[in-house]
Amino acid sequence: MATARDVRAIAMALPGVTGAEGQLAFSVEVKGKQKGFAWSWKERVHPKKARVPNEGVLAVRVRDQADKAMLLAADEEKFFTEPHYNGFPAVLVRLRAVTKAELRVLLAEAWRCLASPALLERAAPARPPRKRAATARSRGGRVPSARPSPSEASRPSRRPSRRAGS
Repeated sequence: MATARDVRAIAMALPGVTGAEGQLAFSVEVKGKQKGFAWSWKERVHPKKARVPNEGVLAVRVRDQADKAMLLAADEEKFFTEPHYNGFPAVLVRLRAVTKAELRVLLAEAWRCLASPALLERAAPARPPRKRAATARSRGGRVPSARPSPSEASRPSRRPSRRAGS
C-alpha cells in the first residue's frame, strides 16, 4: 500500500520536479511553464459544491489514450477515471491498492511524458562500460556476439573441414 508520503518522496526524487506548497501536486518545467504530471484527485463530495482534494487517490499523467485504456483495463481496483478526465491523458490511482514499486513506475512514466530531453538524460542511469568488449576492441579483435549477424551466418566457415577417412 502506497501513501501520500511515498508519492511525495518518489516524485521529488525525479530531476527538475517542483512540488506545490501544501498540496499533493508535482510538476516539471516545459518550455518555461510548470506542467503537472501527478496531483491529488479533487473529488466532488457534495453536488453543486467545490471539489475537495482526496489524498487517497492520485491523478497521474499517461502518454496517450491508448496507455490510459490499457491501465484502466488492467486492474479496476487500482485504476479508474471519471467524466472530468474524458479525453485527457491521465488516470486516477487508488494509493491503497498499489505498491511502492508500482507507484515508482507510474510516477517515473508520468514524469517522462513531460520531461525535457536534458532532464531525461539526467535521469538515465549511467551504464558501466563492458570490459570484455572494450578489451577485444583495444586488441583490434571483434566483439563476440551471442548470435552471428546475417552476413556471418551466410559466410562459409574458414576452418578446414575434417572429413572421415582423409
